[in-house]
Amino acid sequence: MVAAEAEGLIAIAAGLSIGISAIATAWAQKEIGTAAVGATAENDKMFGRGLMYMVIPETIVLFGLVIAFMLLSKIT
Repeated sequence: MVAAEAEGLIAIAAGLSIGISAIATAWAQKEIGTAAVGATAENDKMFGRGLMYMVIPETIVLFGLVIAFMLLSKIT
């Protein structure tokens, strides 16, 4: 059990872990998406590879979500 004062800080940390990881994912997908569209415009065979590279940054958000759940489990 965590003290009542620390519960608020844990909740803020959980929110920050999701928020910051979502911003990082959006930035990474913007950069990768720009390059993938340019590569696809040059060569149609690059579409599949560009699509795979667009999916990889999603793991950043998943890691942030896992950390948030771990933090929120300390509150109960």
